[in-house]
Amino acid sequence: MAPQTRQRILDCALGMFNAQGEPNVTTNHIADELEISPGNLYYHFRNKDDIIEQLFGRYEERIGVAMAVPEGRLPNLEDIWLQLHLVFECIWDYRFLYRDLIDILSRNRRLRMRFARILKRATENASSVIRGLARAGIVRASAAEMDALATNILVIATFWLNYGASRGDQDESKSIRRGIVQVMMLISPFLRDAERVHLNTLSQAYDD
Repeated sequence: MAPQTRQRILDCALGMFNAQGEPNVTTNHIADELEISPGNLYYHFRNKDDIIEQLFGRYEERIGVAMAVPEGRLPNLEDIWLQLHLVFECIWDYRFLYRDLIDILSRNRRLRMRFARILKRATENASSVIRGLARAGIVRASAAEMDALATNILVIATFWLNYGASRGDQDESKSIRRGIVQVMMLISPFLRDAERVHLNTLSQAYDD
Protein backbone atom coordinates (compact mmCIF):
# COMPACT_ATOMS: atom_id res chain seq x y z
CA MET A 1 0.00 0.00 0.00
CA ALA A 2 2.84 2.41 0.83
CA PRO A 3 4.31 2.46 -2.72
CA GLN A 4 0.81 3.06 -4.10
CA THR A 5 0.27 5.96 -1.71
CA ARG A 6 3.63 7.43 -2.67
CA GLN A 7 2.73 7.18 -6.36
CA ARG A 8 -0.70 8.71 -5.75
CA ILE A 9 0.90 11.65 -3.95
CA LEU A 10 3.29 12.27 -6.84
CA ASP A 11 0.54 11.98 -9.48
CA CYS A 12 -1.78 14.25 -7.50
CA ALA A 13 0.94 16.82 -6.86
CA LEU A 14 1.86 16.89 -10.55
CA GLY A 15 -1.74 17.48 -11.56
CA MET A 16 -2.23 20.23 -8.98
CA PHE A 17 1.09 21.94 -9.74
CA ASN A 18 0.23 21.95 -13.46
CA ALA A 19 -3.31 23.20 -12.93
CA GLN A 20 -2.76 25.76 -10.18
CA GLY A 21 0.93 26.61 -10.29
CA GLU A 22 3.47 25.14 -7.88
CA PRO A 23 3.67 28.23 -5.59
CA ASN A 24 -0.10 28.04 -4.99
CA VAL A 25 -0.13 24.40 -3.83
CA THR A 26 0.92 23.29 -0.34
CA THR A 27 1.41 19.81 1.06
CA ASN A 28 -1.84 20.31 3.01
CA HIS A 29 -3.66 20.99 -0.27
CA ILE A 30 -2.26 17.77 -1.72
CA ALA A 31 -3.22 15.78 1.38
CA ASP A 32 -6.74 17.25 1.31
CA GLU A 33 -7.12 16.40 -2.38
CA LEU A 34 -6.10 12.79 -1.68
CA GLU A 35 -8.17 12.66 1.53
CA ILE A 36 -5.17 11.55 3.58
CA SER A 37 -3.66 13.12 6.67
CA PRO A 38 -0.68 15.49 6.40
CA GLY A 39 1.19 13.02 8.60
CA ASN A 40 0.61 10.27 6.04
CA LEU A 41 2.02 12.52 3.32
CA TYR A 42 5.06 13.40 5.44
CA TYR A 43 5.69 9.70 6.02
CA HIS A 44 6.52 9.50 2.29
CA PHE A 45 7.97 12.97 1.63
CA ARG A 46 9.83 15.35 3.93
CA ASN A 47 8.29 18.48 2.41
CA LYS A 48 7.05 19.96 -0.85
CA ASP A 49 10.57 20.39 -2.22
CA ASP A 50 11.08 16.64 -1.73
CA ILE A 51 7.98 16.03 -3.87
CA ILE A 52 9.27 18.42 -6.52
CA GLU A 53 12.65 16.65 -6.60
CA GLN A 54 10.95 13.28 -7.11
CA LEU A 55 8.81 14.70 -9.92
CA PHE A 56 11.92 16.26 -11.43
CA GLY A 57 13.54 12.82 -11.43
CA ARG A 58 10.65 11.43 -13.46
CA TYR A 59 10.84 14.41 -15.81
CA GLU A 60 14.62 14.04 -16.13
CA GLU A 61 14.30 10.40 -17.17
CA ARG A 62 11.59 11.11 -19.71
CA ILE A 63 13.27 14.14 -21.29
CA GLY A 64 16.45 12.07 -21.60
CA VAL A 65 14.60 9.50 -23.69
CA ALA A 66 12.92 12.23 -25.76
CA MET A 67 16.27 13.81 -26.61
CA ALA A 68 17.81 10.60 -27.95
CA VAL A 69 19.28 11.05 -31.43
CA PRO A 70 19.20 8.46 -34.25
CA GLU A 71 22.06 6.00 -34.14
CA GLY A 72 23.80 4.38 -37.08
CA ARG A 73 22.40 6.77 -39.69
CA LEU A 74 22.09 10.45 -40.55
CA PRO A 75 18.97 12.25 -39.29
CA ASN A 76 16.19 13.64 -41.49
CA LEU A 77 13.40 16.19 -41.06
CA GLU A 78 10.98 13.53 -39.80
CA ASP A 79 13.41 12.75 -36.98
CA ILE A 80 13.32 16.42 -35.95
CA TRP A 81 9.51 16.45 -35.95
CA LEU A 82 9.36 13.32 -33.80
CA GLN A 83 12.00 14.51 -31.36
CA LEU A 84 10.35 17.90 -30.96
CA HIS A 85 6.97 16.24 -30.45
CA LEU A 86 8.37 14.02 -27.68
CA VAL A 87 10.21 16.91 -26.03
CA PHE A 88 7.25 19.29 -26.12
CA GLU A 89 4.91 16.55 -24.85
CA CYS A 90 7.25 16.09 -21.90
CA ILE A 91 7.33 19.84 -21.32
CA TRP A 92 3.52 19.89 -21.41
CA ASP A 93 3.17 17.02 -18.94
CA TYR A 94 5.63 18.71 -16.54
CA ARG A 95 4.67 22.26 -17.45
CA PHE A 96 4.77 23.51 -13.84
CA LEU A 97 8.56 23.14 -13.97
CA TYR A 98 8.74 25.48 -16.94
CA ARG A 99 6.11 27.96 -15.80
CA ASP A 100 7.80 28.38 -12.42
CA LEU A 101 11.30 27.48 -13.59
CA ILE A 102 13.25 30.43 -12.21
CA ASP A 103 11.52 30.30 -8.82
CA ILE A 104 12.00 26.54 -8.43
CA LEU A 105 15.65 26.57 -9.50
CA SER A 106 16.47 29.57 -7.31
CA ARG A 107 15.27 27.62 -4.25
CA ASN A 108 17.04 24.36 -5.00
CA ARG A 109 20.71 24.24 -5.94
CA ARG A 110 20.60 20.51 -6.77
CA LEU A 111 17.79 20.97 -9.25
CA ARG A 112 19.55 24.00 -10.72
CA MET A 113 22.63 21.89 -11.42
CA ARG A 114 20.58 19.00 -12.80
CA PHE A 115 18.60 21.29 -15.10
CA ALA A 116 21.81 22.91 -16.30
CA ARG A 117 23.08 19.45 -17.25
CA ILE A 118 19.84 18.78 -19.14
CA LEU A 119 20.23 22.04 -21.08
CA LYS A 120 23.86 21.20 -21.85
CA ARG A 121 22.92 17.76 -23.15
CA ALA A 122 19.98 19.18 -25.11
CA THR A 123 22.24 21.75 -26.76
CA GLU A 124 24.78 19.06 -27.65
CA ASN A 125 22.04 16.82 -29.06
CA ALA A 126 20.53 19.65 -31.08
CA SER A 127 23.97 20.51 -32.47
CA SER A 128 24.57 16.85 -33.32
CA VAL A 129 21.27 16.56 -35.19
CA ILE A 130 21.82 19.80 -37.11
CA ARG A 131 25.32 18.74 -38.11
CA GLY A 132 23.88 15.40 -39.18
CA LEU A 133 21.39 17.24 -41.38
CA ALA A 134 24.31 19.19 -42.87
CA ARG A 135 26.25 16.00 -43.60
CA ALA A 136 23.11 14.59 -45.25
CA GLY A 137 22.97 17.66 -47.49
CA ILE A 138 19.63 18.79 -46.07
CA VAL A 139 20.96 21.83 -44.21
CA ARG A 140 23.43 24.42 -45.49
CA ALA A 141 24.95 26.49 -42.69
CA SER A 142 28.29 27.51 -41.22
CA ALA A 143 29.52 26.06 -37.94
CA ALA A 144 28.67 29.30 -36.14
CA GLU A 145 25.17 29.33 -37.63
CA MET A 146 24.57 25.73 -36.57
CA ASP A 147 25.71 26.49 -33.01
CA ALA A 148 23.45 29.54 -32.85
CA LEU A 149 20.54 27.53 -34.28
CA ALA A 150 20.96 24.85 -31.61
CA THR A 151 20.94 27.50 -28.87
CA ASN A 152 17.87 29.24 -30.33
CA ILE A 153 15.99 25.94 -30.45
CA LEU A 154 16.69 25.41 -26.75
CA VAL A 155 15.67 28.95 -25.82
CA ILE A 156 12.32 28.62 -27.57
CA ALA A 157 11.60 25.16 -26.18
CA THR A 158 12.49 26.20 -22.62
CA PHE A 159 10.48 29.42 -22.50
CA TRP A 160 7.69 28.81 -25.01
CA LEU A 161 5.00 28.14 -22.38
CA ASN A 162 5.85 31.36 -20.58
CA TYR A 163 5.70 33.23 -23.87
CA GLY A 164 2.27 31.76 -24.60
CA ALA A 165 1.02 32.65 -21.13
CA SER A 166 2.24 36.24 -21.51
CA ARG A 167 0.28 36.47 -24.78
CA GLY A 168 -2.82 35.20 -23.03
CA ASP A 169 -3.04 31.91 -24.95
CA GLN A 170 -5.96 29.88 -23.58
CA ASP A 171 -5.41 26.62 -25.46
CA GLU A 172 -1.99 25.57 -24.22
CA SER A 173 -2.00 22.28 -26.12
CA LYS A 174 -2.39 24.28 -29.34
CA SER A 175 0.34 26.60 -28.09
CA ILE A 176 2.64 23.59 -27.83
CA ARG A 177 1.96 22.68 -31.47
CA ARG A 178 2.77 26.24 -32.44
CA GLY A 179 5.99 25.99 -30.46
CA ILE A 180 7.05 22.96 -32.47
CA VAL A 181 6.29 24.77 -35.72
CA GLN A 182 8.20 27.81 -34.48
CA VAL A 183 11.28 25.69 -33.90
CA MET A 184 10.98 24.14 -37.33
CA MET A 185 10.73 27.62 -38.86
CA LEU A 186 14.11 28.39 -37.30
CA ILE A 187 15.55 25.58 -39.37
CA SER A 188 13.69 26.49 -42.56
CA PRO A 189 16.07 29.22 -43.88
CA PHE A 190 18.95 26.73 -43.83
CA LEU A 191 17.14 24.03 -45.82
CA ARG A 192 17.45 23.28 -49.50
CA ASP A 193 14.50 24.53 -51.54
CA ALA A 194 12.75 21.17 -51.84
CA GLU A 195 13.00 20.48 -48.11
CA ARG A 196 11.82 23.99 -47.28
CA VAL A 197 8.68 23.55 -49.37
CA HIS A 198 8.09 20.17 -47.72
CA LEU A 199 8.57 21.68 -44.27
CA ASN A 200 6.16 24.54 -44.94
CA THR A 201 3.50 22.07 -46.10
CA LEU A 202 3.97 19.94 -43.00
CA SER A 203 3.91 23.00 -40.73
CA GLN A 204 0.64 24.30 -42.14
CA ALA A 205 -1.03 20.93 -41.69
CA TYR A 206 0.35 20.51 -38.17
CA ASP A 207 -0.78 23.95 -37.00
CA ASP A 208 -4.35 23.67 -38.35
